[in-house]
Amino acid sequence: VMKGHPVLLNRAPTLHRLGIQAFQPKLIEGKAIQLHPLTCTAFNADFDGDQMAVHVPLGHEAILEASLLMLASHNILNPANGAPITVPSQDMVLGLYYVTKGRKSTPDHKVAGEGSRFYGFEEVVIALNEKKLSKHANIVVKATVRKEDGTLVQEMVETVAGRVLFNLCVPEAVGYINELLTKKKLQQIISHVHKICGMARTAQFLDDIKELGFQQAFHGGLSMGIGDVQIPAEKASLVKKAQEDVQAVWDNYLMGLITDNERYNAVIDIWTKVNSKITETLMKQMEEDNQGFNAIYMMMHSGARGSREQIRQLGGMRGLMAKPQKNLQGSVGEIIENPILSNFKEGLDVLEYFISTHGARKGLADTALKTADAGYLTRRLHDVAQDVIVNEEDCGTLRGIEVFPLKDNEEIIEPLSERILGRVSVHDVIDPVSGEMIVASGDEITEIAAQKIDETAIDSVEIRSVLTCETRSGVCAKCYGRNLSTARMVNIGEAVGVIASQSIGEPGTQLTLRTFHVGGTAQNVSLDASVKAKFDGVINFEEVRSVSSTDSEGNPTEIVMGRSGEVQIVNPANKQVLISNNVPYGSFLRVKEGQTIKKGEEICVWDPYNAVILSEAEGKVEFEAIEENNTYKEEADEQTGMREKVIIESKDKTKNPSVLVVAKGKENLVYNVPVGARLAIDEGDKIKAGQIIAKIPRAAGKTRDITGGLPRVTELFEARNPSNPAVVSEIDGVISYGVIKRGNREIIVTPKEGTERRYLVPLTRFILVQNNDFVRAGMPLSDGAITPSDILKIKGPTAVQEYLVNEIQDVYRLQGVKINDKHIECIVRQMMQKVEILEPGDTQFLQGQNVDRFVFRLENDTILDKKVITDAGESDKYKAGMILSARALRDENSSLKRRDLKLMKVRDAQAAVSSSNLQGITQASLGTDSFISAASFQETTKVLSEASIRAKQDTLDGLKENVIVGHLIPAGTGVRRYLNILVNSSDELKTLEKATATEVEEVKETAASN
Repeated sequence: VMKGHPVLLNRAPTLHRLGIQAFQPKLIEGKAIQLHPLTCTAFNADFDGDQMAVHVPLGHEAILEASLLMLASHNILNPANGAPITVPSQDMVLGLYYVTKGRKSTPDHKVAGEGSRFYGFEEVVIALNEKKLSKHANIVVKATVRKEDGTLVQEMVETVAGRVLFNLCVPEAVGYINELLTKKKLQQIISHVHKICGMARTAQFLDDIKELGFQQAFHGGLSMGIGDVQIPAEKASLVKKAQEDVQAVWDNYLMGLITDNERYNAVIDIWTKVNSKITETLMKQMEEDNQGFNAIYMMMHSGARGSREQIRQLGGMRGLMAKPQKNLQGSVGEIIENPILSNFKEGLDVLEYFISTHGARKGLADTALKTADAGYLTRRLHDVAQDVIVNEEDCGTLRGIEVFPLKDNEEIIEPLSERILGRVSVHDVIDPVSGEMIVASGDEITEIAAQKIDETAIDSVEIRSVLTCETRSGVCAKCYGRNLSTARMVNIGEAVGVIASQSIGEPGTQLTLRTFHVGGTAQNVSLDASVKAKFDGVINFEEVRSVSSTDSEGNPTEIVMGRSGEVQIVNPANKQVLISNNVPYGSFLRVKEGQTIKKGEEICVWDPYNAVILSEAEGKVEFEAIEENNTYKEEADEQTGMREKVIIESKDKTKNPSVLVVAKGKENLVYNVPVGARLAIDEGDKIKAGQIIAKIPRAAGKTRDITGGLPRVTELFEARNPSNPAVVSEIDGVISYGVIKRGNREIIVTPKEGTERRYLVPLTRFILVQNNDFVRAGMPLSDGAITPSDILKIKGPTAVQEYLVNEIQDVYRLQGVKINDKHIECIVRQMMQKVEILEPGDTQFLQGQNVDRFVFRLENDTILDKKVITDAGESDKYKAGMILSARALRDENSSLKRRDLKLMKVRDAQAAVSSSNLQGITQASLGTDSFISAASFQETTKVLSEASIRAKQDTLDGLKENVIVGHLIPAGTGVRRYLNILVNSSDELKTLEKATATEVEEVKETAASN
């Protein structure tokens, strides 16, 4: 009865396609569904009372689809990133970790069978069963090892007895795996096995290690007691020292040497550092306890449960907590500056407990609110990308996007090989040193090729991308590249748009649910305040302007005055630039031009808590429009009684607070002072070059979690402009300040040739450029975020696509979620599908109309060699203003000429001109060709009334329209080109063809005779 009848299991919410999978059922007693533990990750299920729905496919096609495509053993890889999703978790990981962990003999604890040699696995198993050998003993055994080039060799291997047990499950072809197994390692091993042995063998391997994991966790009997939590001995002294440091900061503050804001930042900094110091010692101590066989440490290190954060709270200190209320300004006071010093083992006192409960509740409240947000984002993504289907093999485009390794300050976050794996190369990729071809143009970049590219000096590869694909509807297989869930090139008919939106939306809900685990513990690592050399070499400055001055201790130093300066480290041997760093304004240089530097030495340092405005010349200070209680107020600090001038927003918009430096024999230097700046000088002071005029506190210490992240993703996908956009220069040129108009400062950018551009920046904003600075196109002139529309306008479509993909990836990466770039590219492609008509020319478009870029191209192609009649002459067939082909013109004119009539006069037809347009995903969904799809999304009445006014037709090209009208979807086996396929023997086809041919002949003969 049951054979050949798979059942479908589904767990709500079904966020991605792995939320429904097929299984071969097994009859059991009892009322609960018994689910395979390895599929729990994909379903996001746990055993605390989750419910699942069971569906029974009845039709032949349904059964076929369930057993071929949806079977759980076929869905081992996650479509979002190509990593295995059926990875052992919790008990299984702990068991595998425990059995593969080695331990050395100590005088009071001998390890049985340590140092013995065995001829093979079965001998080890016998020794283990006879209790002559401990699982954790270090032994030597003969095993088959896989070499780099894939050959298998017999070798003697130094290993741990338990690892032999694990290797009994591993397929022959993979060779001996001699590692301590953690969750990360297991994921890599499963992926490796899948590459070498294929899907079926991997499924078998997974079942075996599941058994082994549970069995060993049971034998190990690992449990934790409160005694396993250790408190570092140094904790008390570290905390005491930190309290003294904090007291010193308070003393400085009370003496008026630093501002309240600086004090707050410094205190937070001290505690953050101490906390990480204690965590370090705690981890070291746990690791050394009982040779690393401390139960809590094993749980964390194996990746079974618990994180550094959580163990830190058990045995270190709970640390800094986030503030309860969200204050309106949002900058200062996001973190309570007195940390919770106790940990859970010592117990919290009443106040600490109260603060903690607040954090935990905030987490739960956030969760409830955010799930809805993430769900809505997923819905919009689905709607915009639903009609992206792979429709052809190769669109034949010559364009691609250039991909670089992702770097954060020089530290490589994602190597080139990871970003290009499974994509198709546009050009031949050739090793610059040996000249050998690694990948031919139009070929898939395999693991081996990607690895080779990483080992050469190639730093970027141009790959085909969905963003540049020229398929009329949907995308082509070459531009999409590899299907991540099968690790082969994508098939025609794959609904890649839906996969993309699921891959982006699913972690969205995951991420939102991930704020409360730590119970609102604030994380804030001190901002780096220096540039350190990453290599040995010689210093070379590019466009660095600096003045000599003294630092706070009175030592002579050079202060950087420009903003576009760079420092390079050059290899003295071949003059090659090893690395270049931007040198921030106001930083102190620690090195001189041409100086030799060692790796790790400081090049420059700056104040991490304040942005500064410096004087460029020596002179006397004069204030302009800096008036008490109008443009500034004196803030007396309650504790110190020190008074400082803080610039405030003036009611009178014409007033623009600025500081003049009157220098002898030179023109006066003017420095604008933005709102919120604190003046460091008084009127009439004499100042030196490089002295600080004003400090602007940087808003440090904000905690970023995905709560900041999800709105950010939405903002990017909706292409919204941020609330405080930066003013951006559109050209390269030199800055000069203009006049003030209605509370805006005019900034003029003068290029080497061409016309100057003028920008208005509100006086409340901090201006990032000074007189005579050189800026490049796309550089911000004021603080704030750069808007995507500005990037599109100035740097073009490619730059804005790259910006969107990278920014969205940053949010997910911060949460440790991996999503392949191609999914985000699919969505961004849909956002850039339309162009705006600037000049309609002689086409049927209107100025300002938004048109699909392919429709635009087609229209321009049709009008290409056409002529427009300026004077119809005496033709009765055509009128002035009509468009006709050169041939029709020739025919008509020759006919007129024969009749001796006046000829027609024509001009060439003008093509339309357009500019790229960036739409948000909601806009793009509503602007789709299909009105059925748009109406089912949002604003139904508006969409339908507009469609009826325009007498629109819906050609049912996407998935959604077809589902609504009840047709098969045009993806997978429903692709329209497969509809008229006949499955039959080829002989029959030949006889049929012959028969039709003779019939046709007969018909022709009868017609002829008639």
